[in-house]
Amino acid sequence: MDVTDALEDIHGADCQKISQVLARVGEKWSVLIVMYLADGPHRFSDIKRAVNGISQRMLTLCLRGLERDGLVKRTVYPDTPPRVEYELTPLGRSLIEPVTALGTWARDHIPDIDAARAAFDAREADRR
Repeated sequence: MDVTDALEDIHGADCQKISQVLARVGEKWSVLIVMYLADGPHRFSDIKRAVNGISQRMLTLCLRGLERDGLVKRTVYPDTPPRVEYELTPLGRSLIEPVTALGTWARDHIPDIDAARAAFDAREADRR
């Protein structure tokens, strides 16, 4: 399937639902959480430490959203105190390859993007 066929398939589908899914899986925190959970289940505090800069509230919201969409499974163990772990579901695991590819692309193109930003900013500064 080429890009044109893919775009026709997307336009033929429910665009609003596609937009909602892309918003969830494309959100920066969700991507980092999926990447971190790729190696197996982790506790909330481990995820918070690993995902640099995320607040407790935002992590809670992201995990709930990922769970609601069927990408993450939350398991509560009846220990004292209760222990909660999060892991990718099979659907969530299917995101590992595209998320890794996107992350690799971003890493590989940081110098190009930085150069483009600097050139743009310089042009904008000259307009003032």
